[in-house]
Amino acid sequence: MTNEIKALAERIDTLETRLAYQDDTIETLNQTITAQWKQIDALARKIAELGERLQEAETNAPGPANERPPHY
Repeated sequence: MTNEIKALAERIDTLETRLAYQDDTIETLNQTITAQWKQIDALARKIAELGERLQEAETNAPGPANERPPHY
């Protein structure tokens, strides 16, 4: 029975070690995803801001946008 108990103890130790590594990996991935989400959110806001600025610039632009230059 002692060999059986040792084998079970080793299996439990192995599983606990794997679980610890998995917990660490999950936490690292969570931090990475959180940082990426913040970056994506900031970029989306910047794109929206640039779209608004472009629309405003097009509205305030003098003359039609498709007008040929005078040298044609």
